[in-house]
Amino acid sequence: MPALSADQLMQQLQKRQFAPVYFLQGEEPYYIDLASDFIEKNVLSEADKGFNQVVLYGKDTDVATVLGQARRFPMMAERTVVIVKEAQNLPGLDTDNAATLLEAYLKNPLPSTVLVFGYKHKTLDGRKKLGKLMTEHAVLLTSDKLRDYQVPQWLQATMKQRQRPIHDEAVQLLSEYIGADLGRLLGEIQKIELNLKPGEPIDAATVQRLVGISKDYNIFELQKALVTRDILKANRIVQHFAANPKDNPLIPNLTLLFNFFLRLLQLHTLPNPTAADWKRLGIAHAFAQKEYQQAQRVFNYQRTRDIIRLIRRADLQSKGVDSGSMEDGEILQELVFMILHPQVPVAAVLG
Repeated sequence: MPALSADQLMQQLQKRQFAPVYFLQGEEPYYIDLASDFIEKNVLSEADKGFNQVVLYGKDTDVATVLGQARRFPMMAERTVVIVKEAQNLPGLDTDNAATLLEAYLKNPLPSTVLVFGYKHKTLDGRKKLGKLMTEHAVLLTSDKLRDYQVPQWLQATMKQRQRPIHDEAVQLLSEYIGADLGRLLGEIQKIELNLKPGEPIDAATVQRLVGISKDYNIFELQKALVTRDILKANRIVQHFAANPKDNPLIPNLTLLFNFFLRLLQLHTLPNPTAADWKRLGIAHAFAQKEYQQAQRVFNYQRTRDIIRLIRRADLQSKGVDSGSMEDGEILQELVFMILHPQVPVAAVLG
């Protein structure tokens, strides 16, 4: 059977075009859960679910039990639904015995059964027998992780589907702060929408208020302070982070700083970036582009490379490498000092 994209699969499910076997795999669990939950909620009526729907968990069952449930005929209903969640934990799934059992069923599945495997955080090896079987006989969805630059586009498309206007600044803020964790991103969107009227747009102030991003003391304001060389503001933010470590953990903030300067380094290699270049880097909005253009004037190519090395050093220090007794706040304070004071030789620090 041909592999389907998440959109193609959901369109088929919404039209009630159900297949005998689904194998949902990949690094991004969001689409696996989306399809699996839709099948669980919509294939059978509530009255029919009691006798005809079974939800199993990989670590608590085995292939033989799963197939035994799949071979049951429905009781006073049109279909039987068998869903295997966390199928990556099915014992012995990668053995020849399991492949033999699955082959017998996949080549002759019970037409009245909808069998779903949710195989999260990895994919089957398409060169091996089980991978080939699922490719040939099941509806296969491979849910890949989005790259960071794809998150704003995904967010805009999702909000359009939800008929909820969203400002460009809010898109950028959510994309940068939460990143490519689609499940968490959607959870934050739902939390925001609970506090808004139908059709009311999501703006940056709403995101800051409801997602828990301080208006004045957050990583994006620190980023701006570094670009504008506002030493006083940068030090205030760093001190706030040090005083509130639970709300401002070091590792996520280092990751955001690293991503910013990595994009800046890539921009330095593009003398005249096109709209496609900006989009590929995940900097599609004009206000964000202006900030990067200003950063290019402040941090040249070599300086940007040095800062990336300093961020990597801070990351190692946060993990206990050559950090002595430094607290997370002190690590960030030293990093910010080095970024804001280019006269300090980086080679002396990095060796």
